Amino acid sequence: MTYDKSSPPDATDAGLNRRQVLLAMSALPLAAAGGQALADVATDDPLAGMTVVNTLGSLFGYDVAADIMKSTSNIIVHTLPGMVTDSAVRDTLASGLAAVNVTVGYVSGDADPFEHTVADIGRFDRILRQRPNQLIKVLTTQDVRRARAERKVGVIYGFQNGEMVGNKAERAEIFTDLGVRVFQLTYNKANQIGDGSMAPENRPLTAFGRQVVEHLNTQPVLIDLSHSGQQTCLDAARVSKRPISISHTGCRALVDVPRNKTDEELRWVAEKGGYVGIYFMPFLAKDGHARSEHLIQHLEHAINVCGEDHVGIGTDGATSEIPNMAEYLKAQADYVAERKRQGIAAPGESGTAPFFVADLTGPEQFRKLARLLKKKGWSTTRIEKVFGENFLRVAKEVWGA
Repeated sequence: MTYDKSSPPDATDAGLNRRQVLLAMSALPLAAAGGQALADVATDDPLAGMTVVNTLGSLFGYDVAADIMKSTSNIIVHTLPGMVTDSAVRDTLASGLAAVNVTVGYVSGDADPFEHTVADIGRFDRILRQRPNQLIKVLTTQDVRRARAERKVGVIYGFQNGEMVGNKAERAEIFTDLGVRVFQLTYNKANQIGDGSMAPENRPLTAFGRQVVEHLNTQPVLIDLSHSGQQTCLDAARVSKRPISISHTGCRALVDVPRNKTDEELRWVAEKGGYVGIYFMPFLAKDGHARSEHLIQHLEHAINVCGEDHVGIGTDGATSEIPNMAEYLKAQADYVAERKRQGIAAPGESGTAPFFVADLTGPEQFRKLARLLKKKGWSTTRIEKVFGENFLRVAKEVWGA
């Protein structure tokens, strides 16, 4: 199957017919199809009264992931998080999320970074226009609050690589005008801005990277240092005159892999008034098989380093269940093999360690985590901060509203 790489497919364009989608959806618990149709929140819902934000996630359902991966062997791997499926939207609505930062634009591959990014933003705008009763484009924190009030999902447009600016830092204005509100400087490899976490030299932020940071500081966009190399991360944190973020990471003090951040990096982000989101990824566990106890350990370590006002959740995953684990893992193995071929895979990625926390999957993952944290003795106030309020405070300062 082939397609224009500058415009990645929706689920219906990726070889899935109506019957496949319906069968996949039937494997999951029933949830409302539209925001206004959601049932009233139960009084024992641990998320009641909270504004929950996933600072890196997707609207891509695991239930159809295997079909899509198998049927599109030539797909550019970075397009998968940016795809949208009906079941994932439904499950995200049911999960209690008020907003999610989704990856738009270029991440890796041979597409032209600028052209691909502009086309992808247009594609997402079209998807949101087609789902006005379910999704809201987020430009301000007020949009997140409105999404929660209307029982919809706010969609935050975020980059995971800064290559689309080319050699023109002022291009940041183009993308913020198009609605991008999170700008990650690098992916795993080096680019013109700085080094990614897999770049062996661990070089500092480049001179051009400093220009990019300075220009981003004039725009309503949150700088994201996820995936960056340690020195690039530290330099960007020092150069930025506004709070910055690490939207999805773990703590290297607990598991020493490049995708996790050192205490020095975490501390610098917090000292600049910023935000650190902990992911639901295999990098949380030394054997790669992450469970809720590993996630909680990383959350608590980050709080010990940064303080409870600077930590949150950026799962780097979806809200749908896995109906067929064997099929999913086979598809993930093929996916990781392609990432390795492109040189963008990180240590810890494999076909045997799932890209999620094993006992925190599906639409109930945030409620399950809230209950576990309550049992650990976390206060309601701390849970509310970590589940969304910390990010919203930082975002409001940077976005201006």
